Amino acid sequence: MIASALVALVLLTVPPATPDRAVVRTADGPVRGTVTAHSRTFQGIPYAAPPVGENRWRAPRPAHSWVSTKDATKPGEVCLQRGLFLPGTPDFGSEDCLFLNVTTPAKPGRYPVLVWIHGGGFVYGSGDYYDARQLAERGDVVVVTVNYRLGTLGYLGLPGLSGGGVFGLQDQQAALRWVRRNAAAFGGDPANVTLSGESAGALSACAHLTSPTALGLFHKVIIQSGPCTLRWQPGALLPSLPAGSLWIPRAEADRAGAERAAALGCPDADLACLRRLPASALLTNDLGVAPAYGGPLLPDEPAAAVRAGHTPRLPVLIGSNRDEHRAYLYEEITERSYPELIRAGYGEQADRVLAKYPAHGSPALAWAAVGTDAIWTCPTHRITGELARRMPVYAYEFRDRTAPILPPEIPVAGAYHAAELAYLFPHPAYPLNSAQLALGERMQRYWAEFAHTGSTGWPTAPTVQGLDIPPTGIGPVDLAGEHHCDFWSEILGTEAHGGAGPAGVDRDRPH
Repeated sequence: MIASALVALVLLTVPPATPDRAVVRTADGPVRGTVTAHSRTFQGIPYAAPPVGENRWRAPRPAHSWVSTKDATKPGEVCLQRGLFLPGTPDFGSEDCLFLNVTTPAKPGRYPVLVWIHGGGFVYGSGDYYDARQLAERGDVVVVTVNYRLGTLGYLGLPGLSGGGVFGLQDQQAALRWVRRNAAAFGGDPANVTLSGESAGALSACAHLTSPTALGLFHKVIIQSGPCTLRWQPGALLPSLPAGSLWIPRAEADRAGAERAAALGCPDADLACLRRLPASALLTNDLGVAPAYGGPLLPDEPAAAVRAGHTPRLPVLIGSNRDEHRAYLYEEITERSYPELIRAGYGEQADRVLAKYPAHGSPALAWAAVGTDAIWTCPTHRITGELARRMPVYAYEFRDRTAPILPPEIPVAGAYHAAELAYLFPHPAYPLNSAQLALGERMQRYWAEFAHTGSTGWPTAPTVQGLDIPPTGIGPVDLAGEHHCDFWSEILGTEAHGGAGPAGVDRDRPH
């Protein structure tokens, strides 16, 4: 009896083991990440089975479970893609790439979840490019960054192919379902999920906002530099490109896919033949390989669905950058080619455009200003107004024209497309000065506040909050006036400018 009592006394005085904060048990198996004084990071977690072999061009299958603790201290493979910006850069990545990364505050809690969908024109990019530690620490949010299939592997259409044209979007929804199952294990609240993205990631967020198959997967949306419709005139996105859009009808995707299959030696849209090809043979940077609408996941073009009221009533944070199109100055624009490009793109309205945007010795900046206003800012402004009819919408414009320049260096890049990312997700390649660091902290806190409460703290649309360093600083701006949005409504018309759709029944879809 005495011995038993002594043993019991010893057991009572031994402190309970401290939980290992580096290990989290997901629904598929345990993972070990990296813990610092301020954050925890778990990288390379599979959220679906490898989309290879017979799973190529199929909806994502459940991830294979595991028993031993999986190393989550380094990223998984990026999705197969072309090296875009540097000449001679080889193709890289893997077809086995459906991984995500989770970053949390170090201290235990129950935090809102922000799911980040990367940009890259649906042909390049990766979730692990975005360091979310500072955002998680400052904002008390759990941040999830996601890989998804790109290019032909993500968006091939073929007659009769189930899911054709939207496999990458299916991946994103699979990741959102993974978050719903696993957020709580990482200290996240599955009932408070914000879907966010930039460029193609923002377009993806628009798609999911209008997708019947996304019901219940998120509760707020952040749309950065990706109007829900993105279309351009001939020579407007790049001087060498024809008119186009990053949304295409399913029938068009099927025709294009069948043509590509034949060119690859697989006539009659032979899917078995295509699945036998090496993945590297399928790589493309063609912007025509883009999400297709007209199926169960995406019944309508997103902008048309917004106009028709086919969205739930969710808080939205949406905006663009002051000089979006300066990021597209890859090709020389001269005093001679500038008016030629405008005439090719705007036909009988070209003289009005040239009068509104004279070259004044800088045809490149004039061309970029046309692109900024016609392709990015004014369509975003129009969609903002459409959304604001039904839900709380907070609009912004990122305006720091001293932002670090991305390679290849573009003279006078200003507040170019994607310039705001270094302020939300700091990166050593884009060092910020003290004023920019202060702006970045404010932006991170705005984004986190929105994830927590569905509000940023500034007035809802039509107010547009300018985000800039001193002396201008942060405050309301006349975005529609500065970017001539009334003018572009006249030039392009409602459908080209904002994405028309038929009036429809208001299908309120609570998430």
